[in-house]
Amino acid sequence: MRKVLVGLIAVLVLTGCGDPSPPAPPQTTTPAPSASSPAPTPSATPTSTPTPSGTATVTPPEPEPEPEPQPETGIESGPASSLQVLVNKRTPLSPADYQPELVAVSTSADRDGEAVRPEVDAALTELSAAMRADIGEGTHVFSSYRSYARQTELYNSYVAQYGQAEADTTSARPGHSEHQTGLSVDLMGTSGQCRLDTCFGDTAAGRWVAEHGWEHGFIVRYPDGLEGVTGYEYEPWHLRFVGVEVSTAMHQQGARTYEEFLGAGSAPDYR
Repeated sequence: MRKVLVGLIAVLVLTGCGDPSPPAPPQTTTPAPSASSPAPTPSATPTSTPTPSGTATVTPPEPEPEPEPQPETGIESGPASSLQVLVNKRTPLSPADYQPELVAVSTSADRDGEAVRPEVDAALTELSAAMRADIGEGTHVFSSYRSYARQTELYNSYVAQYGQAEADTTSARPGHSEHQTGLSVDLMGTSGQCRLDTCFGDTAAGRWVAEHGWEHGFIVRYPDGLEGVTGYEYEPWHLRFVGVEVSTAMHQQGARTYEEFLGAGSAPDYR
């Protein structure tokens, strides 16, 4: 009987009776990305379109402000020997011991002691004659060319007497003096009024020189109220020869200082 039961069971298994459910298909899982794996590319449509590299826009830097245009004078100050040389606290003579060709001043009260360049003496003679014809008095030059050594002595004496700060407002340091060029003079009227005094500007001679000096190639080098440009106090007696072409151009333009005319900037102090 036992053998019969075993046989029946075997037959049932072979014929598929009670066949178990087929195994579930294998699950497919996506491994989590590791810290070193690249991030997956998002499938969403980008919200902006990148600019092609060939048409990239670059914002230029802000331009620097352009310098103030200077008047077109066509005049350059030139070397120490030039009639147009610029000499001030920020522009010394080069070479410092420059010495020009000189002649005695024809309109000097002491002809043996004063000297200027030949062009200056000729212009001074014409200026004095024209002034005498207009107002009845001419000019006397009492200070003209000074060498580097003489300017050193003079400047040092002012420093000893007044201190350097005060001396610098009235006397040039050696190598920075217009007198060394042979182109500058200190003068007065033949009446002798207000010698080396600002009141000279209010005399008949001082007013005539200020008004007509340019006609003969001269400028009042250190005008009143412009110390911040020239570096020196008002000196109505100090004339500088620049030539008729330049003095006429300055008069027509209304330029009151040589620095302004040349576009050289102010020279109120030594650097």
